[in-house]
Amino acid sequence: MTTASAIKVIVSDVDGVWTDGSIIYLGEQREIKAFNVRDGLGVKLAQKAGIVVALVTSRRSPALERRARELGITELRQGTSNKLDEVQRLAKTLHVELNQILYAGDDLPDLPLMMTAGISAAPLDAAAEVRNVATWNLESRGGGGAFREIVERLLRERGEWDRIVQEFASGRPEAQSI
Repeated sequence: MTTASAIKVIVSDVDGVWTDGSIIYLGEQREIKAFNVRDGLGVKLAQKAGIVVALVTSRRSPALERRARELGITELRQGTSNKLDEVQRLAKTLHVELNQILYAGDDLPDLPLMMTAGISAAPLDAAAEVRNVATWNLESRGGGGAFREIVERLLRERGEWDRIVQEFASGRPEAQSI
């Protein structure tokens, strides 16, 4: 079994993990996605700890492109029909093994990665089949801080969380764009 200290990359699905899974259309051309600011801080904390954050989704969304850009996420893979193949390509690009990846997913297309990644995590409202194979079953729902919960748990298990909290308590860290 993979330990938290072996994780170098967090790969996450978007709809159902970063969002509650809702898609709101504004006419034919635009859609709205709601993101939780706590997840944004989670990204910054992971990056500060040297962990790469990547997003892999079967949909395409300008709102997601903007959010990824704001958070400094350079590994954004949209329109992915086969997430396992895409993450295998990503792993080669980043020179990591699949057991060095923590994967977060919520529904049936995520199952192959949930069973292959070193650690897998599923939000509270994920499909039962996904929760059944997840290494970590989260207390947060998709869109309700699930990604932040993943990062916090990972950093706690790595022994890095208390130092981060102390930095915030001292007023030293700068909360970049979250």
